[in-house]
Amino acid sequence: METKEALPAFAALSQENRLDALRMLVKAGPRGLAAGVLGEEIGIAPPTMSFHLKELANAGLVSSRKEGRHVFYAADYGGIRRLVDFLMADCCQGDPRLCGPYIIKENSRESFACASES
Repeated sequence: METKEALPAFAALSQENRLDALRMLVKAGPRGLAAGVLGEEIGIAPPTMSFHLKELANAGLVSSRKEGRHVFYAADYGGIRRLVDFLMADCCQGDPRLCGPYIIKENSRESFACASES
């Protein structure tokens, strides 16, 4: 991920309701939650929640699917991971003792794996 691609994600996450919604979706897992449920939990009107969810989707952080009359949103774990990888790309010059669970794969500045996956 390049800076130009990361900026929309950071812009989307700079709003409190969007950040709260994304955190709820991460906790909810791959099935996600209905937009109405998210709005009720956060305490905002359905049209406002839909607006925020579309911003998160445009930033590549959530995906949506329609089931009947309801739209369900789920965290896009790949998009979130790419954003985290972008932030960690130059972590402590690749020292795994300082970078927590991230280690840099050889010859790839933007490709990471959790130490537990190695």
